[in-house]
Amino acid sequence: MIETVVESIRVSLVSNHRVVILKEIEGPRHLPIWIGQFEAEAIAVELQGMGSPRPLTHDLLKAVIQEMGGRVSRILVTDLNRDVFYARIVVEVAGRTLEVDSRPSDAIALAVRTKASILVEDEVMAKAGVVFSEEGEPEAPPGGERTEASDERLSVFREFVNSLDLDDLDKPKDE
Repeated sequence: MIETVVESIRVSLVSNHRVVILKEIEGPRHLPIWIGQFEAEAIAVELQGMGSPRPLTHDLLKAVIQEMGGRVSRILVTDLNRDVFYARIVVEVAGRTLEVDSRPSDAIALAVRTKASILVEDEVMAKAGVVFSEEGEPEAPPGGERTEASDERLSVFREFVNSLDLDDLDKPKDE
């Protein structure tokens, strides 16, 4: 398993799609995962330290787990099948370790609230991880061969990256 952190959430100006970028801690690879608008906002709200007057769904889940005496120990991004990522939330409660199936976006939103580790299966990172060149262009992963399939996958990501509004990433929403 590869430990990662949420590096950023990006929005395409062309399509309005969102992607969360996980960055491996001990290496150069990034894992882009397409997510929904609400999940992107839930992650961004927590990363920016902005509060909500009422608990959001992920805040509620965190509170329920804590009230039951549990804690989220880690999030696992376990699989990638037909361009769909799969994740598990690992909860420790009453001396037991439970794994709960989850969409990666929901698991990541919970992880940033609970300060849980976000781990990615080696095979998933090998399939979908990208390294950025100094110009910010996605390349094949280290040791990975460039193939027609990898070039096609990277071209889709390259188009998305080129459509991002990177100038506004650090600005609060209301500016």
